[in-house]
Amino acid sequence: MLDRGAGQPLRAQLEHRLRDAIRSGQLPAACQLPSTRTLARDLGVTRGLVVEAYAQLQAEGYLATRPGAGTVVAASAAASAAAGRPARPPRSAHAVPALRWDFRPGVPDLRSFPRRDWAAASRRAVQSVPDAALGYGDPRGTPELRHALAGYLGRVRGTLTDPDHIVICAGFAQARNLLTRVLRERGARRIGLEDPGQPESALSAQHAGLDAVPIPVDQDGLRADAVRRAGPDAVLITPAHQFPTGTVLAPARRLALLDWARKHGAVIIEDDYDAEFRYDRDPVGALQGLAPEHVIYAGSASKSLAPGLRIGWLCCPPGLAAQITEAKRAEDLGAPILEQLTLAHLMNSGRFDRHLRRCRARYRSRRDALAAALHQHAPHIKLAGISAGLHAVTILPGNADEQAITGQARHRSVGLYPISTYRISQQDQPPALVFGYGGCSEHAIGTGIAQIADLLASDTAPRSRPHLERRTAYRR
Repeated sequence: MLDRGAGQPLRAQLEHRLRDAIRSGQLPAACQLPSTRTLARDLGVTRGLVVEAYAQLQAEGYLATRPGAGTVVAASAAASAAAGRPARPPRSAHAVPALRWDFRPGVPDLRSFPRRDWAAASRRAVQSVPDAALGYGDPRGTPELRHALAGYLGRVRGTLTDPDHIVICAGFAQARNLLTRVLRERGARRIGLEDPGQPESALSAQHAGLDAVPIPVDQDGLRADAVRRAGPDAVLITPAHQFPTGTVLAPARRLALLDWARKHGAVIIEDDYDAEFRYDRDPVGALQGLAPEHVIYAGSASKSLAPGLRIGWLCCPPGLAAQITEAKRAEDLGAPILEQLTLAHLMNSGRFDRHLRRCRARYRSRRDALAAALHQHAPHIKLAGISAGLHAVTILPGNADEQAITGQARHRSVGLYPISTYRISQQDQPPALVFGYGGCSEHAIGTGIAQIADLLASDTAPRSRPHLERRTAYRR
């Protein structure tokens, strides 16, 4: 069993225990491992966590995929363990190479980080910061950044917030963890999560002691009727560009969700995921602007600048701001000062807006390159969620095998990501792949798609086996 109180991520625990079992001979060569769905159910974790652990161990050479047998212990890894040597990736014709073309979603173009503008803003921040500001400051963050964000978000995203109610966090991950803990302290028991959605959100809820309730997503976004039936105390959504489907929450559902929150005193957490990048339509205003007393707005600089900055923010309702501030104080006493001042200078100077305009044009060209490559090599595949963001979804034929396609693509140095890794519930859904294009050049996108053209072609794509599908349905 995995230890949720050990202070180590559950995925790392699973990988460590599987490695030890292979090295000790407890799992011999060719031993078949449970399916990701079965192991996730047995361990009480999300299927995405198990899929990522299997993929990591496969890349390291501990595991391998075998047609008709699923995931098995690699022969070379078991042999190395038996000889008393640390297992190493096999150097055979079946070795999994490093990914040359990685379509991982959620990754921006790190090479486009505005180093010169950031350096100039950083110099100005260092030269102008008072000595007193370098001490232990306000756990909410510097006044300069909170004022800059209040103005920027109100102008660009239509939010209604006071700088005093903004809390600067170490990215969205910390913001989400703070929120789930505060909601639990306030008496919440259940939180609704988009399904499919971000597996980390379910883990954050579980660590805080909340029950994660999967809420289905369709072509109009989160199902507001399902929220009403489930009756959670809070719900976390990505309404501007849902992750991973790319849908936009329909106007009628936005109003229905807000009406539900008002009637039941519930809280809506709005993750404004990659909302800066829209291509074929005007930006959709933030949900928070319609009901700031019921919506907590969360954003970050991870997609607009770089994840490594670890700068995020929460626009809190007045009734929650103080408690979230205290949770932030207890967590780490506040975010780094100089990075906050640098971002504030970048925003106030207009350089942040210019950077986003450049990125928007670059990402749109990459999206168009992905659409053109898929149209050329797999014209039968439907491409969805392409009006915004850094990823798109390809809807595969109903009998396509996501895992087989993903596994074979990795042997060709192409990283693909099945949508099943983002599903919280165990309910079977149509197969699809999530293609991230933010970190790929246009040339790499075209070349990478060409490498897997036959895997996506309707007449040669790997198919799931009907008898296995029936067996899975019976196990449920």
